[in-house]
Amino acid sequence: MSQIFQGSFVAMVTPFRNGKVDEAKLRELVEFHITNGTDGLIPCGTTGEAPSLGHDEHHRVVELVIEAARGRIRVVAGTGSYSTSDAIEMTKHAERAGAAGALVVNPYYNKPTQEGLYRHFRAVAESVAIPILVYNIQSRTAVNVETDTMARLARDVKNIVGVKEASGSLDQMSQVIAACGPDFSVLSGDDNVTLPLLAIGGSGVVSVIANIVPRETAEFVHAALDGDWKRARELHYRLFPLARAAFLETNPIPIKEAMAMAGMIEPEFRLPMCRMSDANREKLRAILKPYGLIK
Repeated sequence: MSQIFQGSFVAMVTPFRNGKVDEAKLRELVEFHITNGTDGLIPCGTTGEAPSLGHDEHHRVVELVIEAARGRIRVVAGTGSYSTSDAIEMTKHAERAGAAGALVVNPYYNKPTQEGLYRHFRAVAESVAIPILVYNIQSRTAVNVETDTMARLARDVKNIVGVKEASGSLDQMSQVIAACGPDFSVLSGDDNVTLPLLAIGGSGVVSVIANIVPRETAEFVHAALDGDWKRARELHYRLFPLARAAFLETNPIPIKEAMAMAGMIEPEFRLPMCRMSDANREKLRAILKPYGLIK
């Protein structure tokens, strides 16, 4: 297998303090993931509240994560936008900063056609030499990259090497794996379907829960990749309640609240994201206790 992206990649939160990016905390989180066996870091994705970061902040977060990583772990920068020219600019910046790749989400809000999607991803990918992961998430973007379009991108654009597939549809994931071939990485965009995706030939996960349980998430993914399905199933069911809890409210609200309860970051968001409801916070606290993450 010659896939470029395999394993457990974390969709990193962006820690804030007093309205600004908490740079010291961000560096700490990079060390936390290196220590705990995460395969790759993805700053400035959905979980990183990228749409509410200014351009300068976005650049700074990417640069800071790459600097802190010091080549010890791969950094795949989130560089998507609803504007193709903005996505190109951010992807070029990520390449200059030393990113190992870029994660480019479907253009959201403006609902391009399949041809528009193809041209968008092709234009972004051809502006750089680093590998590109398409981030296909219809629930947040109003468009689905259909399998024919994905296969066309995989065939025509040499540095489009995989997809973070967040459709939740194993049928679609099977189609993509069959259509794009064994060298194309298909990563789960939802923690709760990582195991079935790995069972049908997926490559790993871009995980939300790895923000707080990185070691277990990496062990789970690698057990499956190594064919140890018994261990993979055990870990799937151990992590499953947490995977579901991560979506008690819109991501990244629950995972940031969980990290705050565990003393990892401040419980701070950028509007339109906001604090979790009290009722859901209590549900989350009850789910976290058996993991030993909070007292």
